[in-house]
Amino acid sequence: MELEYNSARPILKIPEYGRNVQKLIEHAITLSDREERTKMAHAIVGVMSILNPQLKELADYKIKLWDHLFVISNYALDVDSPYPMPSPDALQVKPSRIAYPSNKIRFKHYGKIIEQMIKELDQIEDAEQKGEVVKILANFMKMAYLNWNRDTVTDDMIFEHLNLLSGGKIQLDDTVKLSQSSELTIKTPTRLLGGNSKSGFSRQNRTQNGGSWRKGSPKKYPN
Repeated sequence: MELEYNSARPILKIPEYGRNVQKLIEHAITLSDREERTKMAHAIVGVMSILNPQLKELADYKIKLWDHLFVISNYALDVDSPYPMPSPDALQVKPSRIAYPSNKIRFKHYGKIIEQMIKELDQIEDAEQKGEVVKILANFMKMAYLNWNRDTVTDDMIFEHLNLLSGGKIQLDDTVKLSQSSELTIKTPTRLLGGNSKSGFSRQNRTQNGGSWRKGSPKKYPN
């Protein structure tokens, strides 16, 4: 018996389906009866759906399976397909080039979305509502600035940046008070407790409870 090496075998058109599926399709091409070829093509597509189940997540997965069938057959399988045979030229079409975003962010620590939200403020007609939104944005900008530089930040600095980003349309004065820096950078409950806040106890609680991991009174052992 002569051994057959992979290097001597035909290249797999779509490796995901394996060599046996490709051999079945090659055999289907040799069948002279069109009805028999079509029946075998439907059976092969059923096997392909089992070997490549992730395609079922797509709405048009059956079309994809038949397209793969024709691709593996090198478009030589003549059957009554429920879907039209794809054009071989479609695989040669290169996707259009995606342009690299060229939007410049004036203050990178605030991000581009903040700039877009400031531009959308012109659509708010109610003056009171607009003032509340501006204050929320200013507090968010202060928090974002503190994440970037925790040393110092003043409300006047945020007001100045807000004025620049709005093109001079938004001008806030000293009557507007933003949240304190300590409130915007407050520690999480886990850090404050020194343990897991979800469990309801900290390292100190475990020490007081005699090392027990249960919440409540210390576990007592018999003398």
